[in-house]
Amino acid sequence: MFRFLIRRAIGALVILLIISAITFVLFYVAPRDPARVACGKVCTPETLALVKRNLGISDPLPVQYWHWLQAVFVGRDYASFGHCPAPCLGYSFHNREPVLGTILDRFPTTLSLSLGSAVVFVVFGVGTGMLAAVKQGKALDKVASSASLIGSSMQIYIVGVVAMYYLADQWHILSRPKDVPFTESPSAWFSGLLLPWLVLALIFTANYTRMARSQLVETLSEDYVRTARAKGLSRRTVFFRFAWRGAMGPIVTIFGLDLGVLFGGAIITEKTFGLHGIGALSVKAVGDNDLPLLLGVVLVAAGAIVVFNIIVDAVYALIDPRVRLA
Repeated sequence: MFRFLIRRAIGALVILLIISAITFVLFYVAPRDPARVACGKVCTPETLALVKRNLGISDPLPVQYWHWLQAVFVGRDYASFGHCPAPCLGYSFHNREPVLGTILDRFPTTLSLSLGSAVVFVVFGVGTGMLAAVKQGKALDKVASSASLIGSSMQIYIVGVVAMYYLADQWHILSRPKDVPFTESPSAWFSGLLLPWLVLALIFTANYTRMARSQLVETLSEDYVRTARAKGLSRRTVFFRFAWRGAMGPIVTIFGLDLGVLFGGAIITEKTFGLHGIGALSVKAVGDNDLPLLLGVVLVAAGAIVVFNIIVDAVYALIDPRVRLA
């Protein structure tokens, strides 16, 4: 298992380096010059050169990337800001604030939104799929299958707006989404994110219901499951010890991908519910042509997605030993 995780970690580091390099290059393809934007309306060539030197963008592109990469691991000295300790993601071109601190202020909102909704839709989706598989061909199975088709066709920006209007504004059943730190008030944090969790769960639960049902129906017909029944084991033991474990592998894999989708798709979700997380910060970074902030957001978001997938790979390896032995 240790070797398995080491290989995944090395692969993740390579992926992050490639993503950061591509983002760095694409930024300079954009027509807007960040130094000219920061320089203001009355900008002489001398002032522009000074601004570039202060922002750390007067060097050639490969040198700039090397300095940025070096700062992540060992820190960096800036002419205008002094020493930035590692891990240093630089300072924002727009507001001159440390990028890492800005991201860490927004990160809990996106993390809470993603993980909270994931817990809800996995519990409801897999649970409903299990019931549908056990009641195969009966009314519950048909209702769950039909509902899953409807749910999977919904879009967050439509369901979210409708849910906020009726559940929060008209009927006052739930609170409107808001950013409240968990350490400040756990109850307010929960109530402020409950509506987005439920809306995201409504959309994602459908896929897990269909997947869990199909996997369990297929697994229940396997020879080893029939053999376990023939040996006289109870129905509960056969289901949870043999069938359920055998069906969870593909579901765990898709769960890792969906976590990445939730985290990477935070722009739409946060805009829909008026939350201020990593997604909203990335939009601001693009609008301000703010390379350090944009690079920091991309690196942190990609890092979180990679970590999620490493954890999912580890869980998958525990479920199916063939994965880690391969």
